[in-house]
Amino acid sequence: MPTARLHDSLEQIPAAQWDALQDGGNPFVAHAFLAGLERHGCLRLHYGWTPCHIALWEGDALVAAAPGYRKTNSHGEFVFDHAWAQAYARHGLDYFPKWLGAVPYTPVTGPRLLARDGAARRALLETIVAATAEAGWSSAHVNFVREDEDEAFDARWLARDDVQYHWRNDAGWRDFDDFLAAMDHRHRKNIRQERARLARAGVQFRIVHGDEASSAEIATMHAFYVHTFRAHGNTPALTEAFFAHLARVLPRQLVLILAEREGRTIAGALCLRGGDTLYGRYWGAHEHVPGLHFETCYYQGIEYCLREGLRRFEPGAQGEHKLARGFLPVFVRSRHWIADPRFADALRRWCAEEREAVRRYAAALATHSPFRAAH
Repeated sequence: MPTARLHDSLEQIPAAQWDALQDGGNPFVAHAFLAGLERHGCLRLHYGWTPCHIALWEGDALVAAAPGYRKTNSHGEFVFDHAWAQAYARHGLDYFPKWLGAVPYTPVTGPRLLARDGAARRALLETIVAATAEAGWSSAHVNFVREDEDEAFDARWLARDDVQYHWRNDAGWRDFDDFLAAMDHRHRKNIRQERARLARAGVQFRIVHGDEASSAEIATMHAFYVHTFRAHGNTPALTEAFFAHLARVLPRQLVLILAEREGRTIAGALCLRGGDTLYGRYWGAHEHVPGLHFETCYYQGIEYCLREGLRRFEPGAQGEHKLARGFLPVFVRSRHWIADPRFADALRRWCAEEREAVRRYAAALATHSPFRAAH
């Protein structure tokens, strides 16, 4: 039988063994990405993230692992459970701490149960439940689970769904004009007008990969990120050192989209690529130019995917405005184990109602597709 261990640092697990448990197609579960968050000051105690990775070992061989954290709040999760915490408080109970299997600050679907086979994956989930119960924590959560991991979760795990907006090149578009040709006249015209207006404003774009980025460009991109977060009243948890770390350890997976005007970099978007997908993560601007956000965060990314042969572009969570720009609704999923059986029963009904509402919402969104019916 494998031996279960809890690790308070990813440095305690050899990178080669961790990475051997996943196919490398998702950069956010790479040892280098997750360890970098810990090493470069992104998971401070007052942010509510304490590493608590769960692993199964046979001797010195790693057979299964889950990136995990002891959470004392719901900051940076993107699966909202504030109502759950409030319900616990009304009954005089503590919802925090809880255990969370996720990538911090990253609403991206990807592997969460890294394992050499299905049996090890199921054993890993049993270990998560046992460790959470032994610690006396309220619950365990696994966010942004891949669909092919669903079968590992038994009926004790509550299911929640949400909607994101993703671009997919299932039609084999060759370039941006080809992509636009699949749209109806109104949406095609609107996008062309947005792009033309920005071009007339004198804005140009450069794509810079991690191994091409200067320290000044990394610092500029981090400043954009900080500005955006603070402008919305949020705490910018990621450090400039972490951005520089990504450029070193993921040199061709880090993609910076930089907007320039009159010799100045006025906006930027930070993306990561993995497998056949581009992931948009952070953006910011020091000037307001109509259409700058859409071009920097969406259209430049689509053009990059078309040039590089990537089939998908996931530009981040939320945002119905993405629909009109070719990003269609897709379901994202999370799974939740609740220790108290009374709350588990009540939340099971709540989750079922929420999932039905989400599916009705997605069906309504589908009627507003910008693509012609033949698409």
